[in-house]
Amino acid sequence: MARASTAKQQRETKSRAGAQDGSRSALAMKAPKRIAARLKDLAEHKEDGQGDPYRSAMGMLTGHMSRGGAQLSVEERTRLEKAKEELRTLFHRPSTGRTTALGRRVEKPGTGRQSGPSGQTDGVQHDKKHANK
Repeated sequence: MARASTAKQQRETKSRAGAQDGSRSALAMKAPKRIAARLKDLAEHKEDGQGDPYRSAMGMLTGHMSRGGAQLSVEERTRLEKAKEELRTLFHRPSTGRTTALGRRVEKPGTGRQSGPSGQTDGVQHDKKHANK
């Protein structure tokens, strides 16, 4: 019984190491477009099949940038930031603003909408309405 679990662990370790090697080689590329394309390919062909490929690819890229920290040169950081933009383009994601789960950009509410939990813009009116404190 122990043999089967050991073999399974070895397979899992090898598959994880292969994915890490692929992302390392992708991040060593010079052209941001090639980096983004390679990360997209790795994320879409992951064996575990879990999660969103965009988030996976972006996570590999930002994780590399985080681990590099202050040791990353200005040129390398700029190159990786450009790769992030290319990745957003490849996955058809907006470059700014929040997005919904479906990848759509969240629009700002219109100016005609009133603020506050009760829809009142004046806090004094709201307090008068709820004076039973």
